[in-house]
Amino acid sequence: MSTNETTLHLVCGKIAAGKSTLVTELGRRLSTVIVREDHWLSRLYPGEQNTLDDYVRNSTRLRSAIGPHLIDLLRNGLSVVLDFPANTPNSRAWMRTLFEDARCAHQLHYLDVPDQVCKARLKRRNESGEHEFIVSDEEFDLITAYFVPPSLDEGFEVFVHRT
Repeated sequence: MSTNETTLHLVCGKIAAGKSTLVTELGRRLSTVIVREDHWLSRLYPGEQNTLDDYVRNSTRLRSAIGPHLIDLLRNGLSVVLDFPANTPNSRAWMRTLFEDARCAHQLHYLDVPDQVCKARLKRRNESGEHEFIVSDEEFDLITAYFVPPSLDEGFEVFVHRT
């Protein structure tokens, strides 16, 4: 793939696997914008992200509102790095509609990181206070129970990152 080809970059990985760090790196490319779910959710729904149900409801609203805008960006030649978790087949199915509707390339970056590494990073992230949301070990375990790595039959161009 040419580095100048309009591309939707997707990230898949558990909490604190390094998705946002990779997103920042990918976003440094020419004609590329980053769209961060946590940024939008924390500002649109302050104080309303207390349960997994809250996240699902608010994320669904955000995806519905922002999807057409993302397609417009891609159709106009801007690559997008989507810092939304592509962690379930359903979330990846929504993301597929974006690059298919925009008729552009895609890359699914899968960060394959063990739970103990993620939890250690999460502890440091929580202590730093720099992230929009604090996530406990219990919440990590609850959310990770829904995590489904991408499979070949989903048809994505997958790039695996191990750290």
